[in-house]
Amino acid sequence: MPSTYTATALPNISSLAWEHPADRTALQALRKVPGFDKVIQMVFGATTERSLRLLYLGSSVRASSKQFGRAHELLVEACRVFDVQQRPELFIMQNPLLNAGAVGMDNPFIVLNSSMVESFDEAELLTVIGHELGHILSGHVLYKTVANLIFLLSQRAIRFPLSDIVLMGVVMALQEWQRKSELSCDRAGLLAAQNPDVSIRVLMKLAGGGNVEQMDLGEFLAQAEEYERSEEIADTVFKLFNTLDKTHPFAVVRAAELIKWIRSGEYDAILSGDYLKRNESQSYSFREDFARTQEAYGQDFKKATEPLQNFGQDLSQQAKDFLGNIFKR
Repeated sequence: MPSTYTATALPNISSLAWEHPADRTALQALRKVPGFDKVIQMVFGATTERSLRLLYLGSSVRASSKQFGRAHELLVEACRVFDVQQRPELFIMQNPLLNAGAVGMDNPFIVLNSSMVESFDEAELLTVIGHELGHILSGHVLYKTVANLIFLLSQRAIRFPLSDIVLMGVVMALQEWQRKSELSCDRAGLLAAQNPDVSIRVLMKLAGGGNVEQMDLGEFLAQAEEYERSEEIADTVFKLFNTLDKTHPFAVVRAAELIKWIRSGEYDAILSGDYLKRNESQSYSFREDFARTQEAYGQDFKKATEPLQNFGQDLSQQAKDFLGNIFKR
């Protein structure tokens, strides 16, 4: 790797160290969704990990020391930071969209779109690779692969041997969990390159394209604050419907969440060596996660419903005043 990379290695780090509590609890809840196990078995009964790997092996370029050597070296660096012994395969796929993903089940691999390799510098690309490696280490990839296959098959009008209601519940649960999982892996991407400005710059590019010289970090974060502050009734409804079918949170929201994590002190603690180790994961208690997530969802629900409640109270009072005036007359 170039000498500019001096990222602190994180030996034996557990994925629990960077996972967002809402990600862990949403995944726990996802596994309890009625019909979910049947969907998993059905999808992978028809489309296996082997067929997916053959798809990319035949249609893209596998990175190595001889092909896309820079991307390959960045993968090696990310694995060094996270103490990964079994390095996943990395494929570069011709695609103009700025995107990347992790695919598979038992032996997942990473796919980078060619546009991202072309328009991202090394630090940004390392952040993206760290993000996808985070998905693999957190055990997200199976469920993300299933989700992508379900969406693909549904778009092709292939009917599932399940009721529409059950399928809808599975899809919505997958989407909600996927949005939370992205918050976790934004943290993993930050830990890979260990440069907060770079992580925010990646999200800026995902939001506005590769011309980052035309963007400003402060203004970008101000957008996130403005988005979160908006509590009008119409805005609450619009936010709900704008994100209902999304697998990723909006980029400005992801940036704000990442800044919150940094300010919490957890990021600095990990870099100083204070993090949960893999051999300690078995004794980890999820009770605190459930409590924190319940509180967070409670705050979100309150924020979302308060304007509607206030509107209802105002409308009720206006109706009382109107009827009162009629009776007086």
